[in-house]
This record gives sequence, structure tokens and C-alpha cells, in this order.
Amino acid sequence: MSTPSTSSAPAEAGPRDKHALAAAIARDVPDGAYVNLGIGQPTLVAEHLREGSGVVLHTENGMLNFGPVATGDDVDLDLTNAGKIPVTELPGAAYFHHADSFAMMRGGHLDVCVLGAFQVSANGDLANWHTGAPDAIPAVGGAMDLAIGAEQVWVMMTLFAKDGTAKIVPTCTYPLTGLACVDRVYTDLGTFELAASRGRADGAVVVRDLSGISLEELGGRLDVPVVLG
Repeated sequence: MSTPSTSSAPAEAGPRDKHALAAAIARDVPDGAYVNLGIGQPTLVAEHLREGSGVVLHTENGMLNFGPVATGDDVDLDLTNAGKIPVTELPGAAYFHHADSFAMMRGGHLDVCVLGAFQVSANGDLANWHTGAPDAIPAVGGAMDLAIGAEQVWVMMTLFAKDGTAKIVPTCTYPLTGLACVDRVYTDLGTFELAASRGRADGAVVVRDLSGISLEELGGRLDVPVVLG
């Protein structure tokens, strides 16, 4: 197990639930950014963006500037995000062909994408489309395009799997989505910046904040070195 680089670090009272985690990500999105939200929990970020932030949300199935989830009479089943969840339109919303959407993703036109993951390595490798299990259904979607095309790649996930194994690892054991592409990882127990994004040669994961776990506990459960940012 890794050894933390300092004797103590303050932690919030408990782990963050998915809504608190989405709110934390939303607070870090720069005003005016063009952002893609991946299928699953990342779509919750749309519910927590500050009004007037000017953030433009992109969905790979061909829409710019969608808003929060649609409810009641606002539901239009032809107007959904990539996760097939009905969403609202914001002023200036635009629609386009799937191919044009992928051109935006591949062409460096997105400032941030937020993706889920099965594993992230300390140097920023991403595995999020297949566990390799014989009965698993692979689902790559646009993740590979986003991983190489977005200016910043943020991951939203739990820090540990159901069996207690860490999802931030020295080397990914699941099929890779992208190499050294992840800049930041938001988890229920803390936020981390990775070696590739911080230019660290030692492979250490930089801790931005902790929730419900101390730095000592974290160092005892991860197989990668952790340091305070």
C-alpha cells in the first residue's frame, strides 16, 4: 500500500452522494465552457450548473445548449441527452447530425467532458467501456472520441468498487478507452488530480479534497502514492 506524504489531512464528515458530487463538479466548470456530460451519473451535473454561467452543454447524439432534465409537460421523447433522458432546451439550443457531433468531439471543440469509469490509472489512463467479463455488454459510445478530443477529461465515479477494490490503480486491468487522458477524478471520498495533468514524474495522485476518509486511510487503501495538492 502507498504511504501518504504528510501526517494528516482534514476530511469532510462523510462521503458525498451522487448529487453532492455532481454539484462539486458543476462548481469547477469554467463559465462559458463547452461541456459534454457522459451517460449515467455525469448527466446530473446539468442540474447543478449556476444560472447565468454561460456553460453550453453538448450531447453526442446531436444537441448543443440543453438544460436540466425535463419534467411534466416539458417532456419531449424526441429531445433527449445521450442517456435517452428527456432534457429541456435553453435559448439558442441547436441540433445537428450525429456525424457533426462527433466532429465537434474529435476536433478539440469541447473544453471539458465528464465521464464515468471502471478504472483510472495514476498516469491518467482511462478504462470505462468494458470490464472484460464474458457476460458484460461493452458500451464504448463516444468515450474514445471524447477522451482524445476534449481539452480536459474529468471522471465521476466511486473511489472503490462494490468488492472494496480501488478504482484508481497503478495500471488499468480493464480494456482501455484512452491513454494518459484523464486530468481529474471526482469521487465520493475525494477529488484527485493525476500525474499526467500535473506534470509529476513520480506518478503520485494529488489530493484536492477528501470526504469521509483521512489521508492516512486513503494511503492505506490505494496502491498508488498520494500527496496533498
